Formats: sequence, C-alpha cells, structure tokens
Amino acid sequence: MDKQVIIDCFPESARHYGAGYAVVAIDVIRATTSAISVAALGRDCYTVESLESAFALARRLDDPLLVGELAGDMPDGFHMNNSPVDLIARTDVHRPVVLLSTSGTRLIHEAQSADAIFLACFRNFSYTARYLAARHSRIAVIGAGSRGEFREEDQMCCAWVAAQLQTAGFAARGEKTQEVIERWRGVPPVACRAGNSARYLLRTRQERDLDFVLTRIDDLPAAIQMRGQLVTVSSMKPQAINAPVASAQWGVATA
Repeated sequence: MDKQVIIDCFPESARHYGAGYAVVAIDVIRATTSAISVAALGRDCYTVESLESAFALARRLDDPLLVGELAGDMPDGFHMNNSPVDLIARTDVHRPVVLLSTSGTRLIHEAQSADAIFLACFRNFSYTARYLAARHSRIAVIGAGSRGEFREEDQMCCAWVAAQLQTAGFAARGEKTQEVIERWRGVPPVACRAGNSARYLLRTRQERDLDFVLTRIDDLPAAIQMRGQLVTVSSMKPQAINAPVASAQWGVATA
C-alpha cells in the first residue's frame, strides 16, 4: 500500500479515519502539550471528552487531579486549568491526572476507531513522525481547532509532522495537505504568537504557558500513544526532556 499522510482539523473529522489509519492528535495550546509533558514524566494521565466523563472516571481513581477547561474556563469542581507549566511543577505525582479540554481531548475521543492514536505538540513532532513512518502507512494528522478555526499553532505542528513524513516517502493526500505543509515550512514557532490562542493566553495572564510552548521545540524525543483513555509513552530516548531547544529549521527531518 502506498504511504499517505493527510492533514485535517476539528474533532469530528477524526471519524473519517478508522481502520487502516494512525491518527496524530494535535492541540498545541494546550491539551496535547499538557498530556505529553505529564506522561513523559511518568505520571498517569487520562483524557476525557466531557465533564460527565471526567467526574465518572474520577470516581474510579484514587485521589485524582481534575485538570482542564471548557470554553477557556476551569469547570466547577476541578483542581486546576489546563496549564502544562503548572502541571509539571506539581509534586503530588502519585495523583492521576484526568484531563479535559474543549477540543483536544474530544478529538482524541473521536479518533477511537483508528488503528492507533498518537499525540503530538511542538515538543515531540520530529520523533513522532519518525516513529510513525516506520510503523504505519496511512497517517491522519489532525488539529483540534477552536471556535471553528484551524489555529495557527496546530497548523504549524500538523505541517511539520506531515513534512517529515514526506521526507520519509509519504505522499501528501489532497491539495489542502500540501498547502498547509508549504505554508508553514521554515516558519518559526513564534509566528503563532499573533494567533487567537496565544492572544487568549496573553489576555488572561497565562503567558507562562505560551512561553513554555514557544521555547520547548523538539526537546522531547518521545512517541506518546493512547491506550484507551490512558496517555502512554510508546518510545522515548533517555535524555534530558525539559531543556529548551532552539532550531533554525522547522518541518525538516533531523538525524
């Protein structure tokens, strides 16, 4: 079978990629960045698609930490918002994280019929592409989107994953996929600072999370996969994972 990669957006689109596909779910600001960062530290993290599911799962877990947002606001009864900075700073690592977000965790839920679901963000896009290229022939890279918009940061990350798959011999499926790849090829991460997601973080004084997203680029060589609701580490190189990395090229495969 020919190797193909397609870029798509919004949770509902994941339903189109069932058997035969691996789905890469991307919600850079902030669901997949949070889930990936937490899982890489060895902490249990579960994703849920709704408030009802969050509380139902929490009742089955021992002393869970309810984390997330709906329409940008932390739901009543939750312990903290969807902040990767605050999450990785916590010391109560014995508490499993139950993560809910408006679009990102719903995207993960909608992709359940795919052969495999992986999570990507700016931190692990290169390693994710290389890992999948060796294991799957049809890959859908899907941005979570927000308020009907395919957000800049998600387009970037989707494009960078897809570009590296192209380098590995995958064909871009459809004009839209190639257009997104070309639009963001060589564009630095800071370009998404003008987008609505970044503006929201700045407006609500959550700039620490924005700085985290924009300065930790390809610093986490890990493939993060969903096993049911549990975020798991399928593969990770043993090296420091929190140091910011600067790079002059984006969407170009590295050694």
